Amino acid sequence: MLAEKIFLDSNVLIYAYFKQDERKQRISQGLVAQNSIISTQVLQELSNTLHKKMKIDYDIVRLIVQECVHNCKLHINTSDTIFSAFDIAQRYTFSFYDSLIIAAAQENNCTILYSEDMQHKQRIGNCVIQNPFL
Repeated sequence: MLAEKIFLDSNVLIYAYFKQDERKQRISQGLVAQNSIISTQVLQELSNTLHKKMKIDYDIVRLIVQECVHNCKLHINTSDTIFSAFDIAQRYTFSFYDSLIIAAAQENNCTILYSEDMQHKQRIGNCVIQNPFL
C-alpha cells in the first residue's frame, strides 16, 4: 500500500517552528518530516506571518523557508492552479486563497490537506481536509 500524499497549510508550518504550543509543534514537525508537499503560496503566507505578525527578521525567515524547501516537496502554482482555485471557490465557497491551497493539493494528488483553518473532514475530490491538532 502506498503512503498517503499530504499537503500542509502555512499554519501547520508556523507551529513546527515556534513553541507557543509544544503539542502542536511536535505534531507539525512530524508532518513536515513525512516528505509533505507545500506550495509557493504556503511559503509566501509563512514568510508574511513570520515577518509582519511575529516580527522576525528576514534573515531568520529566509533560513526557515530554506529549511521548509529542503524538507518538503515544493509545488509551484501555475495558471492552471489559479483557474482550478476559481472553480473550487465557487463550488465550495472557500476563500480564493484557501481554494488555491486546495487546488495545489489536488494537482499533487494529495489525499490529505492538513490545515487548522479549513473545515475539518470536508472532502474535495480525493482530498480530505484534516485539522491535525484535534
